[in-house]
Amino acid sequence: MRTRGALFCLLAVVSAALPAGAQFDRARSDQDILIQLEREWDEALRHRDVAFIEHVVADEFVATYSDGSRGDRESELARAASFDLKIESSTLDEFKVKIYGDTAVVWFTQRLVGPSQGRRLALTLRNLDVFVLRAGRWQCVATQSTKIME
Repeated sequence: MRTRGALFCLLAVVSAALPAGAQFDRARSDQDILIQLEREWDEALRHRDVAFIEHVVADEFVATYSDGSRGDRESELARAASFDLKIESSTLDEFKVKIYGDTAVVWFTQRLVGPSQGRRLALTLRNLDVFVLRAGRWQCVATQSTKIME
């Protein structure tokens, strides 16, 4: 009987410790999900996959673009539908993801290379996206891009 009681106490202690560990695993998993979502969003934009972007962008979405202009969900979807830039490569890196409950902030750098006016152009942007977890999926509510001057 004594062994059974000790085993029960040990299980209770381990169970009490699990939620903290589970939250850590969830945070790491959500970080991976958000980074993958950013990469897929970049790919969707370059291939005019408006349906994918509709799934990612929340109804109240607000964008501040690198030229200082602002947009909403409707204008973001219109930009995706009419995207016609020739991009040789788009590299996303330097990710930093912070999760605050059902809200996440993602910072990353985007390096674009492609032709412009007959010559090869390289552009670097620093991006910040704010996501909210709704019905089990992350949706972007705000984005801001800043062009890095070379």
